[in-house]
Amino acid sequence: MKKRYQIDREQAVRKFQKQAQHSEESLQLTLPLREVAAVLQDGVGDLMRQAGLQLMQLIMDEEVRHWAGERYERRKQGQVYRWGGEKGFLVVDGQKTPITRPRLRSDEGREQPLGSYELFRRSEPLDAAVWDKLMLGLSTRNYGRAVREFADAYGIEKSAVSDHFIRVSRGKLRELIERPLDELPLCAIYIDGVEYHSQHLVVALGVAVDGRKIVLGLQQGATENAVVTGELLADLEQRGVDFTQPRLYILDGAKALGKALKKQAGKAALIQRCQIHKRRNVAAHLPDEYRESIDRKLANAYQMTSTADAKRALEQVQRELMELNPSAARSLKEGMDETLTVHGLALSPQLRRTFSTTNPIESAFSVVERICSRVKCWQRGDHIERWVGSALWVAEKNFRRVKGYKDLPKLLEVLEKRRGTSLPTPKAA
Repeated sequence: MKKRYQIDREQAVRKFQKQAQHSEESLQLTLPLREVAAVLQDGVGDLMRQAGLQLMQLIMDEEVRHWAGERYERRKQGQVYRWGGEKGFLVVDGQKTPITRPRLRSDEGREQPLGSYELFRRSEPLDAAVWDKLMLGLSTRNYGRAVREFADAYGIEKSAVSDHFIRVSRGKLRELIERPLDELPLCAIYIDGVEYHSQHLVVALGVAVDGRKIVLGLQQGATENAVVTGELLADLEQRGVDFTQPRLYILDGAKALGKALKKQAGKAALIQRCQIHKRRNVAAHLPDEYRESIDRKLANAYQMTSTADAKRALEQVQRELMELNPSAARSLKEGMDETLTVHGLALSPQLRRTFSTTNPIESAFSVVERICSRVKCWQRGDHIERWVGSALWVAEKNFRRVKGYKDLPKLLEVLEKRRGTSLPTPKAA
């Protein structure tokens, strides 16, 4: 529940914005040429910052004149009056810059907040600046030295920067895991896990019918088990994903993911196990001298167009593995048919490659790895979730459509036949 002073400040901002929209007044900022020439020696950026700061001060003075009238003129009944000034700050270029702010009071002795001052001191620009710079690799320790543009600026020390980042990263995480998904037409979902500081985060990445990729959600757990995955899928369902609709699901090699998905979606799930994960799992059982040759045979098998041909080639490799390492053979046999799901969908070669592995979500994880590798000491609580969620936001902003998205109508036809209703037709690129 907001306090009285917070409500007064918000009302003051709205009054100022309304006043500015209907005002015909013009503001004139006068800068002595001598001062301009001196500031320009340090670059145009310094001049713009100093001019911006003076312009903010001018706007506040104009608002004071609007409410209190001209200085020293006779005051009207009920009109607020000037009450000196006190130390305050404005947020300029992601840093707090100290100023002396003007004050107003009413006849009842109650202070009237200045809407322009409350607008200029809001923390959202500072929060956004901190988040952007930390995502680009700037550390909290070096933040102040890197961004300080005003000699007397403050609020950019390590502890203050950390507070700003915690606040905005929590907001980013909340937006990521709470945004509604009922209006998002999905034809495929990637599910994979990433590990940080002995904690697993299972992430779902959706593919819309027009080929766009969207981070759907994430769930943290000690292991990548069926319970954690089930909670993620239940959360997606609560936010609008209909698991009764047939859809292609691309999973890594973990059995827990498939188990949880089958429980959630049942027969509506077309499961494609990642072929690269399968090759890695098989290779992990083999001595170094056999890994390259076996992996090449598996890759050749998965490149075959026909499902029957690919399966025969895989079974041949399996028989060969029985002579080398029975554990590797069992690893290949487990879920073999699910690694060939896309072969039976009559997709274009490019789209089949896109949906045969979890590479699209792995590319997002590479962004997560690059950003999160800067954290030297992981803390308890939502520390891991906040950093991974922030990194996924950065990755999503740079997502491109999946390769072969123009051929998605072929996948939509297959899904349409399985459910008997029409999916939205993807828009032309």
